[in-house]
Amino acid sequence: MKELELKYGCNPNQKPSKIYMADGSDLPIEVLNGKPGYINFLDAFNGWQLVSELKKAAGLPAAASFKHVSPAGAAVGLPLDDTLAKIYWVDDLGGLSPLACAYARARGADRMSSFGDFVSLSDVCDADTARLIKREVSDGVIAPGYTEEALEILRQKKNGNYNVIRIDAAYKPEALEHKDVFGITFEQGRNELKIDEKFFANIVTDNKELTEQAKIDLAISMITLKYTQSNSVCYVKDGQAIGIGAGQQSRIHCTRLAGQKADNWWLRQSPQVMNLPFVDSIRRADRDNAIDLYIGEDYMDVLAEGAWQNIFKEKPEVFTREAKREWLDKMTDVALGSDAFFPFGDNIERAHRSGVKYVAQPGGSVRDDNVIATCNKYGMVMAFTGLRLFHH
Repeated sequence: MKELELKYGCNPNQKPSKIYMADGSDLPIEVLNGKPGYINFLDAFNGWQLVSELKKAAGLPAAASFKHVSPAGAAVGLPLDDTLAKIYWVDDLGGLSPLACAYARARGADRMSSFGDFVSLSDVCDADTARLIKREVSDGVIAPGYTEEALEILRQKKNGNYNVIRIDAAYKPEALEHKDVFGITFEQGRNELKIDEKFFANIVTDNKELTEQAKIDLAISMITLKYTQSNSVCYVKDGQAIGIGAGQQSRIHCTRLAGQKADNWWLRQSPQVMNLPFVDSIRRADRDNAIDLYIGEDYMDVLAEGAWQNIFKEKPEVFTREAKREWLDKMTDVALGSDAFFPFGDNIERAHRSGVKYVAQPGGSVRDDNVIATCNKYGMVMAFTGLRLFHH
């Protein structure tokens, strides 16, 4: 297939629309089910690059949950403990394959943002992963292949219209890439930067003890940022992104946004949240929304008289600011990556409140000394990579 006609472009009024290879060769993908759209393919191709790099860096199956051309979550296939299985709503599925664990982590880190996502998988989709995808609100999936059982499960989703794309894992794009804006063609070399443990060799802080797990987590953060709309910042813990701040004009706003998402991920693991007495009939999306409100500043939206009865069997206690802070102080050893330099130490101050111990950023600010001093104040390890990772 040399080209694929699409229903429309980014919006219904943008017609005609299609994808094709500029050199006239066959497309490196096959649509096995559904009819993916323009934005679906943007998410799919960015996500495929991300999970391919994550697998190479960590040596484990990888998955990403993409929304609006930025990842809502990304992870490698480490096993889930009982707490994570419960907060990701997969504790009823039994033992999961490594690939399914990767997607459970990618989807579960920020379930609000992942609602209606496009899934990217580094490995052949198995039945475990397909069953997990089938129960979530999602637009489609891209993978290098599917088992017969997995494909049959996915074809049952969305009344048979779920988008399933198979990509040729051997496909290599041209070294130069192009984009048209306002009728003008932009050309640049592809960002083929390899991110591995050597990427973090230039440690500029007093504390230089970068653990092996920290190197993996920093690599995950930086690879994720390669495919996140800039400015962007990514918090990672134990092999998965737990907070991604994308597309903000200010670096500190990225850090705050991603930090709040990381905080929410940790707060969901608190006994006060895990023991919330939900009514049996509540839907998964409504449960996620209720948790998000309960742990935020708008908690009265779910605790007000006449509201809580629709959500809970009994009215929960308010999760006070002091109680939340006490729980958040238990989150440690978080890794933080930034796609460009931190201009001020305020980013580090905010990161510290979310348990960050390891930092990677390009460096090069006129206030690098202030940023380093702030890291030293908290005993953090920070590496200067010397390389920016903007993505637009």
